[in-house]
Amino acid sequence: MIDDAIICPCFEVQQPIGRFYIARISAKDLIAITHVDVRRIEREEREVETVLGIQRPLSKTRVKEIGAYVNTVDAAFPTSVILAVESFDKDDKNVRNIFYDRATKQLEIRPDGRVAKVLDGQHRIEGLRALIEANEPFECVVTIFVDADIEEQALIFATINKTQTKVNKSLVYDLFELAKNRSPEKTCHNIAILLNRQQGSPFRDKIKVLGTADDAAAETLTQATFVEALLKYISRNAMKDRDFLKRNPSKKLPKDERLAPELFLRSWFREEQDAKIATLVSNYFAAVRQKWPSAWDSPARGLILNKSTGFLALMRFFKDACLHVGIEPLPSQESFFALLDPVKVEDNGFTKEQFIPGSSGQRILYQTIRQQSPIPIPQHL
Repeated sequence: MIDDAIICPCFEVQQPIGRFYIARISAKDLIAITHVDVRRIEREEREVETVLGIQRPLSKTRVKEIGAYVNTVDAAFPTSVILAVESFDKDDKNVRNIFYDRATKQLEIRPDGRVAKVLDGQHRIEGLRALIEANEPFECVVTIFVDADIEEQALIFATINKTQTKVNKSLVYDLFELAKNRSPEKTCHNIAILLNRQQGSPFRDKIKVLGTADDAAAETLTQATFVEALLKYISRNAMKDRDFLKRNPSKKLPKDERLAPELFLRSWFREEQDAKIATLVSNYFAAVRQKWPSAWDSPARGLILNKSTGFLALMRFFKDACLHVGIEPLPSQESFFALLDPVKVEDNGFTKEQFIPGSSGQRILYQTIRQQSPIPIPQHL
């Protein structure tokens, strides 16, 4: 029916909106029939978004992340890419774009980049362009609406984006506990859970597991906040590390000859010394609690030391402290306390007015601790 057509296994679906098609297509062919005009998207001129008054430019960062993800051993796009296709070419009504054969349950699609408009999934499609051909075949599920007018396309677009719920980051990290293989995320998750449950830990009952508090007064940090703050000292590319360890379960990560100062915990992770990482974090925050016992354990809403603003500032100083005292042998609580003791901020000084919640408050608190500690200050600070 269509010359040189892309042939896709397919079936029809009938719903109140009308008939549409769900098909299986290779990533290569999906790229061939779709066109995402990056410049138009960045100028917020996509037709459907314009009708809805929605601004949703293509995120280059997101495309880069997906491009890396599609080359991992466990990459998966289980949900559909949503496309709109007109039966015939706009410029030549004798040229058919799409044809469904009910007898064979096969969909024929003309291999032309102008054929399919992307209603949902443009980041996935752009990310698939980075797929390395040596990898296993990558097939995608597509849902195709044929001859849908612009109002119907807008309705589909709005429904998809209105009903999608962003996944809680804490839930994502919690699910790493189920993974069989080691990964930087799983290690950081396990440390968060351990310190939250351990008697005598400075984090005892302070971490909101799954990001929801059973006792909002006691639990002051989300699991995601803790994990992400620790993760950056273990891995520069956690997804790449996780992929390597899953592909090579009997091997360790390649040894880095020249580690950046920020990755001062990476060698311990590589050698599977997660307990030492947990002890190091515990000793450091035990010193924080020793220096500021009321502020660290206070349930008061007006104080920020045990909340994300204070925690992230303290985690930033954690690197400076560890690089200064060294991590071999394992520093004691007293070693860290000696660095914090000269800081002149009192327990009742960690207020929202003094350290505004957010990045600016984190920066001010970090600089205050850094400048008043006995660690020599580099010229750039």
